[in-house]
Amino acid sequence: MNIDAIEAAAGRLSGRARRTPMLSSPFLDEIAGRRVLVKAECLQHTGSFKYRGGWSAVSALPDDTKGVIAFSSGNHAQGVALAARQRGLPAVIVMPTDAPALKRANTAAYGAEVILYDRATEDRDAIGERLAAERGLALIRPFDDANVIAGQGTCGLEIAKQAAELGVTDGTVLTCCGGGGLTSGIALALEARAPGLRVRPVEPEDSDDVRRSLEAGEILRNAVQSRSICDAIVTPSAGKLTFPILKRLCGPGLVVSDEDCLKAMALAFLRLKVVIEPGGAAALAAALFHGEALEDGAVVCTASGGNVDPAVFRRALDSLAA
Repeated sequence: MNIDAIEAAAGRLSGRARRTPMLSSPFLDEIAGRRVLVKAECLQHTGSFKYRGGWSAVSALPDDTKGVIAFSSGNHAQGVALAARQRGLPAVIVMPTDAPALKRANTAAYGAEVILYDRATEDRDAIGERLAAERGLALIRPFDDANVIAGQGTCGLEIAKQAAELGVTDGTVLTCCGGGGLTSGIALALEARAPGLRVRPVEPEDSDDVRRSLEAGEILRNAVQSRSICDAIVTPSAGKLTFPILKRLCGPGLVVSDEDCLKAMALAFLRLKVVIEPGGAAALAAALFHGEALEDGAVVCTASGGNVDPAVFRRALDSLAA
């Protein structure tokens, strides 16, 4: 993985992916006690950055590919499903039974066959590999895939340019982190294009395997399946491809609570006029409520997804009154 792979992915995504805006609000700056810039990937196709990796991977498949399969709680599912439809390929998506209803419905609406599994008792990797072999499908993993990482890295290329346009060349980039695809891709892009911006991953409580892994210097798994509302970034562990990049380029990880994320969602809606899902609000939550753990200077936050069920969004809005 290197900047050349990311630039190549950017070429394939040209005319496909949106150049999402970098948003700011003096109200958020006041809460955080610093300048806060929000990279609004919630406005990307399918409502998350995952379209970048989805199209990057699907567009790189051979012409004789029969179809694709992926496993995901919803955002990677939608990204791959739309990319497969655009390429004219059938898609099978393995999703947990507790995935948000909106994500399941959207994935099916993009034309994918949705197969449900119980994340507490079944192994999604095993299901995906079995179906890929049985049906002759190309398996596109949610983060441990070189073309997916390269696609996510295109978000980092945009951050480098947009931050520089706003006069920010030194500071911290907070990323919502699950398996590390977005975080490692952005870190690689910034290493080459904006070395003054340092990436730090943000995870939900009880699913902070990346934070612990960075401290230990080796991949650690989460002992139990987290019940966090941040479903988009709840993963068993970092990937074999992503972790070496995280270890080399990222600063210490940060942890936020579900309550932090709900409040960040509400503030993003009120002050930036955007809708962010819980997992997509983790980075902003860290900037707003955990500034004591950050170095001085400006902060860029990835608002990585906006696919939230209405009931959860109502909880977010109600959180500011609690």
